[in-house]
Parts: sequence; structure tokens; C-alpha cells
Amino acid sequence: MAGKTQKSKCPVSNKCGGCGYIDLPYEEQLKKKEAYVSGLLKPFCKLEGITGMKNPYNYRNKVSAAFGLDRYKNPISGIYEEKSHRIVPVDSCLLEDKKADEIICTIRSLLKSFKIKVYDENTGYGLLRHVLVRVGKATGEIMVVLVTASPVFPSKQNFCKVLRSKHPEITTIVQDINSRTDSMVLGTSKENVLYGKGYIEDKLCGKTFRISARSFYQINPAQTEVLYTKAIEFAGLSGKETILDAYSGIGTIGMVASDKAKTVVSVELNKDAVKDAIINAKKNEIKNIRFFTADAGEFMEQLAADKEKIDVVFMDPPRNGSDEKFLKSLLTLKPDRIVYISCGPESLARDLKFLTKGGYKVRHAECVDMFPHTEKHVETVVSLSR
Repeated sequence: MAGKTQKSKCPVSNKCGGCGYIDLPYEEQLKKKEAYVSGLLKPFCKLEGITGMKNPYNYRNKVSAAFGLDRYKNPISGIYEEKSHRIVPVDSCLLEDKKADEIICTIRSLLKSFKIKVYDENTGYGLLRHVLVRVGKATGEIMVVLVTASPVFPSKQNFCKVLRSKHPEITTIVQDINSRTDSMVLGTSKENVLYGKGYIEDKLCGKTFRISARSFYQINPAQTEVLYTKAIEFAGLSGKETILDAYSGIGTIGMVASDKAKTVVSVELNKDAVKDAIINAKKNEIKNIRFFTADAGEFMEQLAADKEKIDVVFMDPPRNGSDEKFLKSLLTLKPDRIVYISCGPESLARDLKFLTKGGYKVRHAECVDMFPHTEKHVETVVSLSR
């Protein structure tokens, strides 16, 4: 019918901004992303395609909801509206794990009977700020993190008991204390384990990983396996190489690559992540990996100064890419090969320009759609050699 706009698959997509491609057929989304990355990488190489998901829904294993009040002072939970601090109420999201969404709705429904007030940013009163749910997709383990403005949590044991009676699949519940005034979800240091071990485990590429509330862990494990398999293939490992895993997080890529390398050196600035990584290596009985808590750039400069030979560097920087200091250190270290895993195509193109001027040539580049239905968010894995 003329003049009638088609209803979106998601009723809040225009407000939240998290799934700009939700109403595009999935094949079309992939073509758009491939064309976008291909255009950016044209000066360096030809893109070798994009791998999509078989079922591109409910893939997010980490779900975070902000809690607040509506104008009638009733508790609401959801996501912040794009570029604002207004909460868009959301009960279920097509990208998020279904069980995680259900748990968040249950928590909201329990607040009144437990007389738990949600935090009011304007007045600074109230207790519950956010709820974070992490799901081990392969293990089925579930962690619930209750982010509170203060450590005092009345009848917390009873609250956990009731929540678990409604969702027996929850394996651990953690209280994170966040008294900050910014929009960061988790506080910086203090947490109390209210039930269970305080962490969950998940399996990735045949390895077991321990994930705590603050651990960085890829949000789409199915596509992460595709991505890491591709990255290791691009590294061309023979079993004789010493590899460096920069920005290593909880050690995922280094541990997955350890079967095919002689030695793995893993470097990460986040102390909590390194702690998890050491435990993960023990759990997986990996003997040829060493962990260092340091800035990756400074660490590489030190390796170069000590004349240490590194054959392959795996780098997986944040969305804004690597800073010049890191890239200069990489050029000083002179590894034979670099495997760059990128979640920001524009910063990838910028960094490749720097590396190719520094004597490296791009050999291969391929995309993996880690974030279906989102605009321009796509992972690219690139191999370079000297």
C-alpha cells in the first residue's frame, strides 16, 4: 500500500542504534560489509571474501542492561539510546542470548518485592545500576553480575535464592560495586561473590577458558572459532616458530595457536586478564606459553633491545586500532610475519599504511562477520610479511 512504511523486525532499532542492518536480508548485509572493507583495503590487497553466520541471531554471549526509572517511577531496564543517557526499555533483543534476556526481566520483576531501589543518576540515590549476564555457549554456564552503587545489599542471599529458583541454570552470581559517576558498567576493583565460583568457563577451538566478570572474551564464540582458525592459517605455522600474542586478553589466540608453535609469548596490560590467562593455560595443560603484564609496545621494544627473535606477531587491538608507538615498536622488533585481527576497518587501513611504509607487504585479507545486523562492524584478518 502506498505511503505505508514496513514495520521493522526490532521495535526499538531506530532508538538504540545497535542493529542498523536488521531489516536488510542477511546476504545483502554481507555484501555491504565486504564492499566497505574492500574499498578501504584496495591500496594494499584484494579482499578474499567474507564468512557469515549460519544462524545470525541471538549470538551475543554477554548482555548488559542499564536500570533506571520511567516517568511514573517504575523500574525499567534496557539500553542507552544512541548518543544519550536515556534508557530505551528492552525485554528481548534479536542479537542477545535469549536466556540472558529472560534473567534480566526476572531480576526487574523481583525488585519491588525485595524493596530494591534502582539507582537514580540525577539524585545519586538507589542501589541497582546495571545487570550483566555472561553465558558460556558451549558449557551452558551462566554468570549474573549485579552492579550496585554501594556495597550494602539488604537480603542479598534471599534475593539470589529466589532468582536461582526461577533460573536454576545460573551457576554463579557476583555483586560488582560501582560508585563511579561515569557511564562505565563495572566498578574498578570491588566485587563480592554471592553464589557459586565467581566465574564461568567456556570452550573455544577445543580449549577451556575461564571468564570472570571483567574478562574480555569475544561476544560471538561461533564466529570467533572461524576467525581464529583463519588467523592461524594465515600465520603459516610449522611448529618451529616463536610467536608473540600482543593485546592477549585472557590468552585465547595464543593458547589456540600454541599447538602449532614452538613458543608463545603473551603480553597484556590488564592484570585481571593475565591472572585468568595463567589459570587457563594450566587448565589446558599448555606448557609452551609465557605471560607478561605490560604495555605491548614497550614490551616489544625491550625484546628488540635484548635481540630476541620473534617469528610471528598476532595483534588484536581495540576498535581504534594501534597507536603509532606500538606500530613503531613492531617495526623495531622486525617479526617475519604479522597477523592483524581488526574490528575497526578504518583504523586497520590507517595502520596498514604505516606498516607497508615500514617494509611489510600485505599477503592476505579476509572478513568474518562477527556482529550480524550491525552497521560496518566486521572483523578482518590480515597477514603481512617482510
